[in-house]
Formats: sequence, C-alpha cells, structure tokens
Amino acid sequence: MYRLHRSDSAVRHRGRCSVAAAVLLIAGALSVSLGGAAAAATPASSPTTGAEVVTFWNDVAVNVIVVDAGKANAEAFLWYAFEQAAVYNAVNGITGRYELYKWNPKHPDKASPEAAAATAAYRVLLNYFPLSQDRLDDAYTESLGQIADGQAKQRGIEFGERAAARIIALRENDGRGANTPFTKPLRPGVWRPTPPLFPPFFDPWLATMKPLLLNSNSQFRPGPPPALDSAKYAAEFNEVKLLGELGSTQRTDHQTETALFFSDTGVGPFQAGLRDLVARRPNMSISDAARLFAAVDMSMADAVGVAWDSKYHFGFWRPITAIELARNDGNSNTAPKADWTPLLTTPPYPDYTSGLNAVIGSGTRALARVLGTPRIDLNLTSAAAGVTRHYEWIGAINRDVINARVWSGIHFRTADVVGNHQGQQVANWTLDRYFHPAA
Repeated sequence: MYRLHRSDSAVRHRGRCSVAAAVLLIAGALSVSLGGAAAAATPASSPTTGAEVVTFWNDVAVNVIVVDAGKANAEAFLWYAFEQAAVYNAVNGITGRYELYKWNPKHPDKASPEAAAATAAYRVLLNYFPLSQDRLDDAYTESLGQIADGQAKQRGIEFGERAAARIIALRENDGRGANTPFTKPLRPGVWRPTPPLFPPFFDPWLATMKPLLLNSNSQFRPGPPPALDSAKYAAEFNEVKLLGELGSTQRTDHQTETALFFSDTGVGPFQAGLRDLVARRPNMSISDAARLFAAVDMSMADAVGVAWDSKYHFGFWRPITAIELARNDGNSNTAPKADWTPLLTTPPYPDYTSGLNAVIGSGTRALARVLGTPRIDLNLTSAAAGVTRHYEWIGAINRDVINARVWSGIHFRTADVVGNHQGQQVANWTLDRYFHPAA
C-alpha cells in the first residue's frame, strides 16, 4: 500500500457539503485535464553535475509546458517525451552507456554530457515553445554556468544541438494537430459532448499521430466495451451511479480523497515524483537518470496515443450521458436519474479506454522495468486532495487509479482496467526493444 502524509492545511474529516463545493471549483480547472497540474510547478533547483542536470531540465520542461503553455492535459506527455528523448540521446551519445533512440552519430571525444543534456533540452523546448524564451534563456544560462568552460563544454553544447535537431526532425509531419473529425452517428452507447460546457472531442488527432516507439497506436487496441444489454454493463453502470455521484452518501471519505488525488497527479506531480526518486538515489549516474526519464515519459506518450485510438475507434459514452439516457440502453437493470452529476467534471472525450489509467499504467511499469523491481518507491503530492502518498509497490498505485476514476464518476470500471493494462503493455513492449545497455 502507500503511506499518507497530509499537509497542515488539509482537513482530515471533510463534511459532504464542503467536499462538494470544493470539487465544483476544482473540476472546472481540470475539465480537459488528464490528471493535470492544478497549480504552478515548484521552481527548479540549481543544477550542478550528473543526474541533477536531467532533473533540473525536467522541472524546467514542466514549467514551460504546463505553466507557460497551459497544457495540463494529454498533450503534455508528448512534449515531455520529445525533451527527454533529446536529453537521453545527448547524454548517452557521449557516455555510450545505453543504445540511442533512432540515431547513430559518431560519439564525440571528451565532451561534457551535462552541457549536451542542457543544450538538447533547451533547444527542443525553445523550438516548440518560443514564448517561453525568457524562462528558457535564464535556465540555460544557469545550467551552463555550473559547467567549467573549456573544450569539453563546447563539444557537449555542439552535440546537444545535434541531438535536439535529430528529435525535431524525427517528429516533423507526425500528425500533430491533424483534422480528425469524430463522425460516429448518435445512438445509445455513443459518446457526445457532456455538461456543463459541452466541449467537442479534445485533440482527436492523438489517435492517429505517429507514435514514438510503437508500430502504431492501434497496436494494443482491445476488444469492445461491455454490451449495453449485458449484466456486466449494468453492474458497472450502477457502481459508478452510486459511488461516482457528486453528492454520494455511499462513497467514503477515503474514496473521495483517492478520486481527488488522481485528478491532478498525472501531468505535473508525477514528474515531480520522478525527480524526487532520482534525488533520493545520489549514486544514480547522468546516463541512468536520462534513461529513466526517457523510458517513462516516452512510454507514457505512446500510451496516450493507444488510449486515444480506443476512444476514437469505439467512441463509447460517458457515465453522465449513460445515466441520463438509461431508458434507451435496452437494459432492464439500469435506470436514469435526473440531474445526476459526477464528482469531477467529465473530460471532453469518450470513456473507453481511460487515458489516465493508460498513462499511469505505462509510467509505473516502465519505472519498474528501469529499476528492475516492482518496488517503485514513488512519492506523489496532490494539491487537490492536500496529501502526499508514498507508493512502495506498482500494484498499489494501479489499483488506486483504477478505482479513482470510478469514484470520480467519469469512467466505467472496464475502461479503467483495460486502459491500465494497455499502458503496461506499451511499457513492456518498449522496454523489451529500447533503452538497452550498449554492447
């Protein structure tokens, strides 16, 4: 399981009414979030050498992507992956510790991997987020200022430029932003925009964009969700109807806290948890740190594509729609409830499969594979829930995130279970083929 630490401002036993009011405020900010950061990321600490350069630039990336660009949503994982791929190649192209990602340059002699990492991260982030130039210039000056001047530093800078250019070139014309209309005819079981704002399908192009590591986004496409007239569908319908409602009297305080906890940990706090893990391993080399972040973030990015492929292909409706239109689903064991409202605002894309579960499933499995143990030793902090949880084992966090989306009222259980499994499939496939020690 996990250990729980509450912030001083957290209220231990919230009344149902106060929880409901707080959630309504939180939900609006998270309506397009896949576990997005609800507040600004913490400032980056000064880099020195080794693994700290990797964590410093990961922190910079979170601030650029989430805070400056406002991408506290599924897109964030793509940008993290691009930056971490460039850092991974820049570092390991010099140290020779791990096989490079889709690149085979001549390894420079006596080059600084720290300078290469900083330059690669800087150039990738500046390319995609030019409006953050002031933040990036300051971070780059600070980062390079920690490295002694000389030939090794200059060679590292030059190699970092090449590593960044390689990733940028690989991602040209990859399908980002492509016109991808959702055209399934409306009928029972088919997704449609949901209240309160009824926004359109968010970033459907994620379903068809070229993956970083997989052969295709449909590679782990599952079978269909439970049939509307099945007993399984009825059981899951009634579970989320009972436990996922905003004013539910059946959901426990712990279940509410878990739902809130996973409403804002996916995008920003998960990255902070990785940085914390690396910081608590002072003997981790720069090569190992670059590998950890690249393996985790690139797996998570491809897991987003896999989940969006399922969402786009099956187009299954969300609980809020299903409960409203239950009279039309052909199942005698479901019933509508007027004005049923979920604990969290429903994100603007289909139910099946769960994007957050795919992301957490892939991220934790990739982390376990990199560490060589299911004991992931991960600290995550949620501003929405006001707690820090320590997840010692991979199984505990995956059980919690599956339950959380049901208790949030935004997913049927099968979407969570299958999405989490998809994410783990992505990570296993990836780590079987990439990020190996160099021969």
